Amino acid sequence: QVHLVESGGGLVQPGGSLRLSCTTSGFTFISATMNWYRQAPGREREGVASAGSSTNYADLVKGRLTISSDSTKNTVYLQMNNLKPEDTAVYCCSAVVPFDLGTSRRYWGQGTQVTVSS
Repeated sequence: QVHLVESGGGLVQPGGSLRLSCTTSGFTFISATMNWYRQAPGREREGVASAGSSTNYADLVKGRLTISSDSTKNTVYLQMNNLKPEDTAVYCCSAVVPFDLGTSRRYWGQGTQVTVSS
């Protein structure tokens, strides 16, 4: 059974940093494309970073957020620096896992709250 569990969220002042972790199990980690999404109150969910064959970032977070992974721990991280109040959201990790015949499935974690406020 696939599990994704995020941690590391919390309250931070503007300009501060947080590192989110997403620990996974139940699939072959190195074969998956890992993503971080966020959803702020009243707004649609948006992708912020992904790591698979390449690493990609949303324009709003480039230079401030960094996705990385440790395959020995089946864990993906999101280092967030110079945080702004508009970064306040629930952050979720997602795994796109390949299956046979070119198909894939997406799995989600439960999310972790990040609040940027003075």
